[in-house]
Amino acid sequence: MTSNIKMSNKITIPNEIITNKIYLIRGEKVMLDRDLAELYNVKNIRLREQVKRNIDKFPEHFMFRLSEEETNFTVSQNAIPSKKHLGGSLPYVFTEHGILQLANVIKSKRATQMSIKIIEVFVQMRKMLTDNLSVKLEIEEIKKKLSNHSKNIELVFNYLDELIEKKDKPRTKIGYKK
Repeated sequence: MTSNIKMSNKITIPNEIITNKIYLIRGEKVMLDRDLAELYNVKNIRLREQVKRNIDKFPEHFMFRLSEEETNFTVSQNAIPSKKHLGGSLPYVFTEHGILQLANVIKSKRATQMSIKIIEVFVQMRKMLTDNLSVKLEIEEIKKKLSNHSKNIELVFNYLDELIEKKDKPRTKIGYKK
């Protein structure tokens, strides 16, 4: 995995690699501590040490620890071979804000660059969701218009039917009579 990652002025890593490491847990898009350690090129134990030393910088909406049940679910639903692969203990997960804060406490150039790349992926995901939402709203608007057009066409046919019925009835003649 690290062979795909090049170290230069700017990190080049496919967005898909990062996207595949983003999970939805407790209604939040998060990344596991082991994945971030790999991306930041630090050992997971060092990452956790830095978090523990700076725990006041990580409120609940920045980072939280998975429960045993969440860990089991994450292992069973994703491409994680076992809990052992997660480091043997319950993993920490970081939200977008926590990822940025984590780069600040790791204090390496690599962590800062990778954090920026990860945030860009989060922004891109949010933009795609927003674009999808606006497309859905436009489709709903079109459906409403089509529904209104259908109702209007039905109304026109009803008026035509009424006119045809009136035409069939004999009309009383008006005008001069002999």
